[in-house]
Amino acid sequence: MKMAMIGLGRMGMNMAKRLLQGGHEVVACNRSPEKIDALVKKEGAIGAYSLAEAVEKLSTPRILWLMLPAGRAVDDHIDQLKDLLAPGDIIIDGGNTFYKDDLKRAKRLLDKNIRYVDVGVSGGIWGLKMGYCLMTGGDKQVVEYLVPIFKTLAPEEGYLYCGETGAGHFVKMVHNGIEYGMMQAYGEGFEILEASSYGKDFDYRKIAHLWNQGSVVRSWLLELLEDAFGHDARLKDIKGFVEDSGEGRWTLQQAIDTAVPAPVMALSLFQRFRSRQENTFSDRVLAALRREFGGHAVKDAEK
Repeated sequence: MKMAMIGLGRMGMNMAKRLLQGGHEVVACNRSPEKIDALVKKEGAIGAYSLAEAVEKLSTPRILWLMLPAGRAVDDHIDQLKDLLAPGDIIIDGGNTFYKDDLKRAKRLLDKNIRYVDVGVSGGIWGLKMGYCLMTGGDKQVVEYLVPIFKTLAPEEGYLYCGETGAGHFVKMVHNGIEYGMMQAYGEGFEILEASSYGKDFDYRKIAHLWNQGSVVRSWLLELLEDAFGHDARLKDIKGFVEDSGEGRWTLQQAIDTAVPAPVMALSLFQRFRSRQENTFSDRVLAALRREFGGHAVKDAEK
């Protein structure tokens, strides 16, 4: 299929590469032209240096995948695109958008019969090689039309139609809330090990590796943690300052709205707030995990 990828950040660039490698035609559009040029030269993308140019280079029904920071950037792009697109064209939002924003955007585009699909994407910087887990929402017929794209981006059984508009991002929101709790548990566990009388002798890379050999706490996060400890045995080179990108807060608000107790997610979010005030071993574990799976920036430890 032919489509445009709008936004060539950590995720968008690799997703565009995976689509190109899978035989799709990708019109690449980004705020900074250097990334467009690189994708055109090295991967065979079609360059577009404005939204108008991207629309012009697509065939109908036009498909535009927005891979942008959640919030105003998405709204600004949609406001521009709605005056450039025609009825039947499709906008996909693949960022970490709040699902209630999906409902507003779909309604705004409905007057012009422009279709809107929300896709929660998980896979981080490893998605190019391993594929992306895709959680989709919107009109089922439109989503089914896009299946060739999803099949290329995802590993086998790695995409799912979750329901009407907002459902994809809603499932991704809860997914990230769960992720917060899992990461916090690993961080606390390794800090308990570090604080013990045995701690100075522990090889955390080997322990992380061991726990992935058939134990009930094995996971891809532990694989990434093994890699992190392999680079820095005591994570001394990074500061335990842990950001949150919004999904944990939204998940907790949803839990409050529906009276669902979620103490683990709540505490894991509050721990991230606390991490910005002091530097602990568990927070260095979390910061290292975010760097390993998502390429997120870490703060250098103070010397």
